[in-house]
Amino acid sequence: MTSGPDEQWSQDSQGSIRWQDPATATPRPPTVAEARQRDKLQKEREAAEEWARQQEATREQRAATGKKILMGSVAVVGVVGVIALGYHLLHKEEIAASCVKDGTNEVVPDSYCSSGHSSSGGTFIYLGSPYRYYYGGNNGGVGTIARGGTIEQPKGTTARTKSGTSISRGGFGSSSSYGKSSGS
Repeated sequence: MTSGPDEQWSQDSQGSIRWQDPATATPRPPTVAEARQRDKLQKEREAAEEWARQQEATREQRAATGKKILMGSVAVVGVVGVIALGYHLLHKEEIAASCVKDGTNEVVPDSYCSSGHSSSGGTFIYLGSPYRYYYGGNNGGVGTIARGGTIEQPKGTTARTKSGTSISRGGFGSSSSYGKSSGS
């Protein structure tokens, strides 16, 4: 049995539910356990919100920094590429070429390589030149043995003899020009 606002309740009626007027009723204070639980949940909620704010700030900062780094990297790579291309197009490495006797690498005068034989007189039958150019390396002049180089001219290089002749790679044999080089 329940009692309403018009009825007076008596202490005799055990087990009945009391009706409270919402306008005048005061809430009971929370228990210690309820207060602790409420404080704990409030702190967890605030910590989660702060963590989310920090994550968003970090994400925005990384996005802004990442774009700047990417743009800077692209610019640097572009500039380096342009410099490398210009250097490659304008600069051909020049190496020394010496005329040597085929097989022994003995340095002989440059005129032997241009004419195909030495001027020893007599009849000459061309069976291939006994002389060729030796590129790079060390040699002490006519009569010494050339060392530390190669008999094939490296690609992208211009060879020049001591007499000033410029030698360039070609199909059958080599071409040479006296004095002027084909570069700059």
